[in-house]
Amino acid sequence: MINLKLDIDRVLDFITMNDINAFQPQMDLHYTSLLEKTGKGNEFLGWLNIPQKTTEHFINKVKFDAEDLKKKVKVVVVIGIGGSYLGSRAVIDALNHNFSSLQERENPYIIYAGNNLSEDYMADLLDVLDKHEYSIIVISKSGTTTEPAVAFRIIKNHLENKYGEQSAKHHIIAITDATKGALRKLAGKEGYLSYKIPDDVGGRYSVLTCVGLVPIAIAGFDIKKLITGAKEMQKFLASTSSIKENPAVMYAAVRNALYKKGKTIEVLANYSPNLYYLTEWWKQLFGESEGKENKGILPVGMNFTADLHSLGQYMQEGLRNIFETVLSVENSKRELFIPMLENNSDELNYIAGKGLQHINKMAEAGTMLAHVEGKIPNIHISIPQLDEENLGQLIYFFEFSCALSGYTLGVNPFDQPGVEAYKNNMFALLEKPGFEKQAEEIKKKLRS
Repeated sequence: MINLKLDIDRVLDFITMNDINAFQPQMDLHYTSLLEKTGKGNEFLGWLNIPQKTTEHFINKVKFDAEDLKKKVKVVVVIGIGGSYLGSRAVIDALNHNFSSLQERENPYIIYAGNNLSEDYMADLLDVLDKHEYSIIVISKSGTTTEPAVAFRIIKNHLENKYGEQSAKHHIIAITDATKGALRKLAGKEGYLSYKIPDDVGGRYSVLTCVGLVPIAIAGFDIKKLITGAKEMQKFLASTSSIKENPAVMYAAVRNALYKKGKTIEVLANYSPNLYYLTEWWKQLFGESEGKENKGILPVGMNFTADLHSLGQYMQEGLRNIFETVLSVENSKRELFIPMLENNSDELNYIAGKGLQHINKMAEAGTMLAHVEGKIPNIHISIPQLDEENLGQLIYFFEFSCALSGYTLGVNPFDQPGVEAYKNNMFALLEKPGFEKQAEEIKKKLRS
């Protein structure tokens, strides 16, 4: 059963159904090229069939390895950057207790590294690892991406000093390329437990592979239900290319219709702190897939109601090149009611007895109305609750929509050539062998 709902009623004051339906021929074309794998970047379309291809045997293996690791440690460091960690963190944070580090835990506490180059962050992390039994999951196709490679070198050295070189090998899981790369070579040489990243799946589309499933399972969540949700969405989205009947096609068409009208920034807003990293994952998915050839909708994330007290003024009355997609969770996991106060000193007795979720929903409804009146088109995506099955559906929905939307923009949604620009400059400044010529050119630019 598909639980995700898409409501576009609040964009129809800005674009018409004719504007949206005008994209149907393009959607038919791109939908077919996507499913038949004939479009740009078709060598990276393995994610399309991952839910269907994920076997019970593989799920059980991941769960077995996760249970084995849980017996040894209470802390696990996930080393990766971009799609190598954002997807798993999105799911883990969505399902976790908000104060999980302070709770009595049955499952390991997940810490992240390799997503920045901050010296203070790494030093603080090592302080924590000095005091706890821990293991590492290192995730990288090549093993040479700078941020995770630096983190792995430092933490591996700490691990070996703590446990000894031989014992340390049993505290490392490598998730990497099937046959090649520095990390695959090291994993084979040292005998690390390892998983193979599919060759035909790029990082930002990899959350439903071992890249996401292994950390999610170690954190204690049901990866079978996650895959089940994704499989349900996969089957549903493969049934029709109709804008009216397929929500992923509708979302892609509406985004592009708004973009054509000059709405170049999409704000994904949520009303739950648990969804912060889901929003971060969404930002990478759409930003890295669409931002090419001087084209693309800029994906921005906001976390309401907190950001209404910092960015709400701009949202209401700033430059009108924005549209908003609200990601809504209909039901909270727990109930908490506002108490009655006899002297009503805070003047809140008018909401006494009401649930906090109800108040949050009224804030959401009121904000959507205000933003539409402030000339911001509003797309509404809702799921019933935050659980593995609904997150599986949501993740696959966004991946499918992103691919269609990128094709509609006329770009390859599965490469990221622009990412290399900063890396090349950084390598030159660090005097990496082979970058001597670039180093001289950059030094001249910095001096001028």
